[in-house]
Amino acid sequence: MSASRFHGRVESAGRDCEAPGCREAGEFRAPGRRPHGFDGPGEWRWFCLDHVREFNAGYDWFDGMSADEILAAQSPVAGWRTESRAFRPETHVDGMPRWADYADPLDAISARASGIRSRAERQAKMAMTGRFSREEAQALETMGLGSDTDRTRLRRRYSELVRRYHPDRNGGDRKHEARLNQVVEAYQLLRKSRAFA
Repeated sequence: MSASRFHGRVESAGRDCEAPGCREAGEFRAPGRRPHGFDGPGEWRWFCLDHVREFNAGYDWFDGMSADEILAAQSPVAGWRTESRAFRPETHVDGMPRWADYADPLDAISARASGIRSRAERQAKMAMTGRFSREEAQALETMGLGSDTDRTRLRRRYSELVRRYHPDRNGGDRKHEARLNQVVEAYQLLRKSRAFA
């Protein structure tokens, strides 16, 4: 498959144009009967140059949409509020802001970038003290602790976080399970640290 001076041309031997009665090579793709979506890539239809131009001239992406759906699809921020890992309700539990709390995507990106930068700076400072390795500094960050932590404070914080995120304390809701696993892993690393010997 190689591209040519016609944008979108895909040279491939053996594919015929799908236009009725056309015997030209089908080198240009057009949206098929099943569009691209959540379930994966859709189907393509293949046409020669003349027929893909004809298809494109009559194609209406908004066909079947209501006026409100068309307006929403044309919005500059269409689709950015869909639920992904950064938009889920439990996202903010690690100290990072939730994207869904912002009306403007650029404000959300800026807030998350600031949070990531300040977290990295705190971890670097902890690692530079020599008391903790970088992994241990990340574990302290996960638990919300600073470099002045002692063994008693570590145990108390671990107990507090396990109670907060355990499904039994949340009516069986497992939405914080990933966060609980992070806390357990961080504690297991820190309890073996030479810094607490």
